[in-house]
Amino acid sequence: MPLQKLQGAMRIFSCQRSYCLKAQGQLTKDFVEALKAVAGSSNVSTSLAVCEQHGRDESMHRCSPPDAVVWPQDVEQVSKLAAMCYSQGVPIIPFGTGTGLEGGVSAVRGGVCFNLTRMDRILQLNTEDFTVAVEPGVTHKALNSYLRGSGLWFPVDPGADASLCGMAATSASGTNAVRYGTMRHNVLNLQVVLPDGRVLHTAGQGRHFRKSSAGYNLTGLFMGSEGTLGLITQATLKLHGTPEAMVSAVCSFPSVQAAVDCTVQVLQASIPIARIEEIVKLNGGSDFAWAREPEMRNKLWTARHNAWYAALALRPGSKGYSTDVCVPISQLPKIVVETKRDLEESGLTGTIVGHVGDGNFHCILVHNPDDPDESRRVKDFTDRLARRALALNGTCTGEHGIGLGKRQLLQEEIGEVGLAIMKHIKATLDPKDLMNPGKVL
Repeated sequence: MPLQKLQGAMRIFSCQRSYCLKAQGQLTKDFVEALKAVAGSSNVSTSLAVCEQHGRDESMHRCSPPDAVVWPQDVEQVSKLAAMCYSQGVPIIPFGTGTGLEGGVSAVRGGVCFNLTRMDRILQLNTEDFTVAVEPGVTHKALNSYLRGSGLWFPVDPGADASLCGMAATSASGTNAVRYGTMRHNVLNLQVVLPDGRVLHTAGQGRHFRKSSAGYNLTGLFMGSEGTLGLITQATLKLHGTPEAMVSAVCSFPSVQAAVDCTVQVLQASIPIARIEEIVKLNGGSDFAWAREPEMRNKLWTARHNAWYAALALRPGSKGYSTDVCVPISQLPKIVVETKRDLEESGLTGTIVGHVGDGNFHCILVHNPDDPDESRRVKDFTDRLARRALALNGTCTGEHGIGLGKRQLLQEEIGEVGLAIMKHIKATLDPKDLMNPGKVL
């Protein structure tokens, strides 16, 4: 090819990402300096190591690093930085604690990663209204530590010490969802920086009412949006009174079917907890091992929260991948038993864990990502699991989100009309497709 044509082809290729690039995958020096002028030099990095750290989460998806990472200090900086990226066509990728499980932080088109962990203030605690506002750097453990002694707590606990705004972005839940609900039930208001830098308060600035019939539910729109519609920079949360007394217990069952049947029967019975031992015995369960003191209760729950690391120990040196589904409670015994059989027949190493009281459970698969055949079998297994849930009128994900890996499954779940409406919403709020591109849709 003649040199002039080759140079022209190179220019066209490097412009396909259509923003301030010196070369493909590299922001111009002027643009990086502009980022530093807003956030401060110490809060901007283009280091390869730093970018790679921000291009992956806990999923099996490959690392896709951004071109730069910024650490804004407040919502004003987030707004200015977002407006700069928007005006230049630079993709924006929100980043919290990096504990996601579906590749939600992968910068598949490069761009600027907004690490929001340095915005970590707890604001506007209203003990009489049972509400608190938090910035995106606040984790659920940090909040509950702050609330200790107030008689209040925030019960949504996904296991990992995730950021609360990140939990809103993925509509997370956890082991307490049966009693206290998911993030959707416990978020009253969100402050969101839209792709063009405008700041939205989804329920009105400063408002923290418990119910409303005023207009569209904008707060619900951003719950589970996975960073594709805007950057959540503040969440107003519903708090709950700390129970006067709590007791945890552990017991074993002769089979998975018996354990799940017991869970379903306990929920269907709606009876005081003292009578559960009647139901456990009917399903062949062992005697309870009780934990009444806080230290012992925490010890029991620590074991549950560390299920991920326990699964990794089954095959040292391997990587883990966790997938989840949720089905109507009546279908829970059927899908768990079928999934256990599928896991055994697939020849994969893995475990099934969950807070099955709301129909949600997880499969933790331990595999070698450098083995193409095993990686294919992992993907096939997770697709079968999701479609098994859909066939039982469930969802392909109860907690983890869609991210990169479940976009086709989302279409199968909500249908063509539902997907078209989601795309219209995305195009209205993000017409340049810059907010966390390549995710969900």
